Amino acid sequence: MGIDSGTCNALIVCQHNKRRISSNTGISLCETFSPLEASLPYLPTLEEADYYTQPSLKELAAREYTDPGFSSRVLDFTVGRFGYGSIKYLGKTDIRRLELDKIVKFRRHEVIVYEDETAKPLVGQGLNKPAEVTLVLQTRPSNMDKRQKDNSVKKLRQIAEGQGAQFISFNPENGEWKFFVHHFSRFGLSEDDEEDIMMEDAAAAQDLVEMNHGEISDADEETQMDPTGIVLSHSLPAHLGLDPVKMKEMRMLMFPDGEEEAEELNQVPAHYNTSFGREYIRPPLQNTSQRMSDRSTPPPVRKTPLALLEYKHGSFDSNSPGAILMAQENKVMPPKILKEGFKLDLKHETPVTKRHCRNIVDAGLLMGRSFRVGWGPNGTLVHAGTPVGSTGSQMMFSSTINLEKVAIDNVVRDENNKVREELIDTAIDSPLDFHMGLLHQTEEIEVGSFNLRLQKVVPNRLMLSEICRSYVDIIEKQLEVPRLSSSARLGLTHQIMIWELIKVLFSDRENGGKMKSLGADNEEEMVQDVKEASQEVDLEALPLIRRAEFSYWLQENVCHRVQERMSSLNESSYLEYILLLMSGRQLDAAVELAASRGDVRLACLLSQAGGSIVNRSDMAQQLDRWRSNGLDFNFIEKDRIRLYELLAGNIDGAFHDVKVDWKRFLGLLMWYQLAPSTSLPTVFRTYQHLLDEGKAPHPVPIYIDEGLVEESENFNAVKRYDLSYYLMLLHASEESEVGFLKSMLSAFSSTHDPLDYHMIWHQRAVLEAVGAISSKDLHVLDMGFVSQLLCLGKCHWAIYVVLHMPHCEDFPYVHANLIQEILFQYCESWSSQESQRQAIENLGIPKAWLHEAMAVYFNYYGDLAKALEHFLQCANWQKAHTIFVTSVAHKLFLSAEHSEIWRLATSMEDYKSEIENWDLGAGIYISFYLIRSSLQEADNTMNELDSLESKNSACREFLGQLKQSLAVWGVLLPVDVRVVYSKMADEICNLLLSDIGDGPTRDVQLSCFDTVFSAPIPEDLRASHLQDALSLFTCFLSEVAT
Repeated sequence: MGIDSGTCNALIVCQHNKRRISSNTGISLCETFSPLEASLPYLPTLEEADYYTQPSLKELAAREYTDPGFSSRVLDFTVGRFGYGSIKYLGKTDIRRLELDKIVKFRRHEVIVYEDETAKPLVGQGLNKPAEVTLVLQTRPSNMDKRQKDNSVKKLRQIAEGQGAQFISFNPENGEWKFFVHHFSRFGLSEDDEEDIMMEDAAAAQDLVEMNHGEISDADEETQMDPTGIVLSHSLPAHLGLDPVKMKEMRMLMFPDGEEEAEELNQVPAHYNTSFGREYIRPPLQNTSQRMSDRSTPPPVRKTPLALLEYKHGSFDSNSPGAILMAQENKVMPPKILKEGFKLDLKHETPVTKRHCRNIVDAGLLMGRSFRVGWGPNGTLVHAGTPVGSTGSQMMFSSTINLEKVAIDNVVRDENNKVREELIDTAIDSPLDFHMGLLHQTEEIEVGSFNLRLQKVVPNRLMLSEICRSYVDIIEKQLEVPRLSSSARLGLTHQIMIWELIKVLFSDRENGGKMKSLGADNEEEMVQDVKEASQEVDLEALPLIRRAEFSYWLQENVCHRVQERMSSLNESSYLEYILLLMSGRQLDAAVELAASRGDVRLACLLSQAGGSIVNRSDMAQQLDRWRSNGLDFNFIEKDRIRLYELLAGNIDGAFHDVKVDWKRFLGLLMWYQLAPSTSLPTVFRTYQHLLDEGKAPHPVPIYIDEGLVEESENFNAVKRYDLSYYLMLLHASEESEVGFLKSMLSAFSSTHDPLDYHMIWHQRAVLEAVGAISSKDLHVLDMGFVSQLLCLGKCHWAIYVVLHMPHCEDFPYVHANLIQEILFQYCESWSSQESQRQAIENLGIPKAWLHEAMAVYFNYYGDLAKALEHFLQCANWQKAHTIFVTSVAHKLFLSAEHSEIWRLATSMEDYKSEIENWDLGAGIYISFYLIRSSLQEADNTMNELDSLESKNSACREFLGQLKQSLAVWGVLLPVDVRVVYSKMADEICNLLLSDIGDGPTRDVQLSCFDTVFSAPIPEDLRASHLQDALSLFTCFLSEVAT
């Protein structure tokens, strides 16, 4: 059958369109399409109207028809979205049967390929292969100077490398950012990244692009506008019965863009390589909510009206440097504060739902951009929801802002819920002081032009015994603090137990077995477990020694349970007493009790309990013979039979109907059932096996085991164990990387306070140092402890903890970001305490970071003189220059502090090449003092201005600078600056006219008056000089006439 090429192309396009329709209608291809379509089964599909491919689908269909299999080897295949970007796959790509619009998702400043990870093919297959990505960023090239463009390129390069891509180029004119990727996931800018780069508002640009292609297709665009930019009638103002156009005009009046000031704040020194040099004026309240998707321009410098709450430090609009930390400044704040702005009138209905609504007239509508849910000082959560603990009957409105305190500092509070300084010292400072005194190794990492010294504790296992003993001593001092709550005492006792267990399980001995793990006070009590013939022990005996030490540790920890249970028993039941004593391996007491009651045979049997396997076997055989011979056990006391079963190694028969806690069950298993030579790893694995089979009690955390908190129904389902049991499993695993590490080092494994990490962090550090564990994925633990320290105002310790976080190649700047965030948010805390500031410097933190944080702090609170000094110290010359010109210099000039002006201006002069408008700013003050000095030293033969012409020329140039400065700086200069400029001009004019008699000709003299008349001086002074000029001109006319 012959078909010409033109007809062929037309048929192919028609059939491809039918293919697209079929995906929506559900009609099968074989039922609808012609036989020609059946020969093209491999074409990809693309449903979205604003997406495109190169070659186009039309071209692909034509090539597939003429060259079968072409779709399996498309060269440099490209898929993109108009106005968003494109992906160019280098080389040949197999695109057969690909649903492109489901695989490739372009959104604002990002691209995602295979959003469903389960459907992603291996690297190199499908579209998960190397490609060149182009993203269109909504930039403002007309408002970006060279420095800002360079900073944007540097930032984009860092972002690309941080995501595993290779930066290619960035064109600020069209906003195209190109980079190369080896495989795909998500690439692009985060919301924080967008704020660091000058972006224009997304709404107008995206709406324009999408309307040009027929429809608004991206689901993440929430705000729809008509082509004129007016909010549509279904917007919120329209629902409230307001005119959307007037509302938009009011918003523009109340919230100006403030582009000039925003640009001024975006001027960052080139050597700063972090995200904290961009925005300097910001309230300190931490923002943790998602930013509005259509607002990517830097926030203007303005004071937002605070209608709901009177402004205090830690108010609402926060764009803090990062969003990692939960807590903030250490301020004295009551546990709960409730302030409200307005509530809906219950007598009226809202126009949206026709019922009383909490979601329309709310805090966000009242306060606009200034309100977001976030964290405030001392772990205070600011929100507009229902307060914790409120009942459903309480009528709450989202127009009410609630401040609720998160209990993150319980560890330093007594039973009366008051913070105790003694607890801060013993729980926080003393352990960290001891930790700092341990041997450390350092690793330097580069952060821009600075270096950070990361630290890590490096003791060996021979030192572990002494380290654990020191931590125990610190905790014992904490137990001596009066008025501790019972839960706190239980937690501290548990921590002592944990340190003792770490010492037992992970410490080594020097000189082939010198006893280092137990103190001299305990050695006499361990005669029954450890027979020390000498301090030299055979290496083969070390596992038995460790087992003996663990046995003693276990006895000590179950002793109180045995005593509590015995106090509730009837004194006549001595056999039950003995059974309880045996469950805690108190053999001496059990033998004495049996002997005192005349039960000598039982006492002899008890004295051999847990010893030879032969004795257990004999006892088991005797019980079996009694049963086989039909002995009536009813004539033997039930508790005596239990004791015999225990001596036979049958712990299930001895305690089958008795509730035993998990530690005692573990002890029974080790002491009476397993062989005395069984190693500890075997004991722990045996217990875990029984636990998996449901034959052993669950090793619940201490606060549940002791009844402090009731066990929930689903507690066992989450398999949360006590920290001591995790340590046993860690010892049994003999591996440093285990799957339960995160659960082991969570707060729930040792305390019912989910925010208390103060001692777990130390235990993790010691275990890592001796090689017991190894993990770089414990950031929750690190940041939990950091938050605790920050809530207590211990900024230097928080930074110390950050420096101990392991370095990760995937996130190389996490340490710098965290440290700078702490410095910025808690500046008031650490800068007001010299000891903390010195401690931070001793940790190797760059002084420039400290000065930058203090500069931002003082700038926000209006102390611009101090802000200027700190901006100079951190080498932020552009910002320092701006503050000097607009806020500081004129005050010093009017106060006649000229030497201070000279000091500040000359300190920036060496860096004037980095400062925009230097000659029209601080350069004017330097020029003024130099010209004034030259004019005043007219008799000096070395003076460069030795003639009236040269003086006049210098003055004319200086006065021109003044006028140009007024034009360039404009409204940024306050009135006092104009006054200063006028005084400068007047003084220079008077000095120039005082030497007018030295002019060689009248023309030169009159030209001096021309210079004076161009000066920015008041009109009355100008009129006075005009009189002098007229007098001189009259003399000139008289001389001409004669």
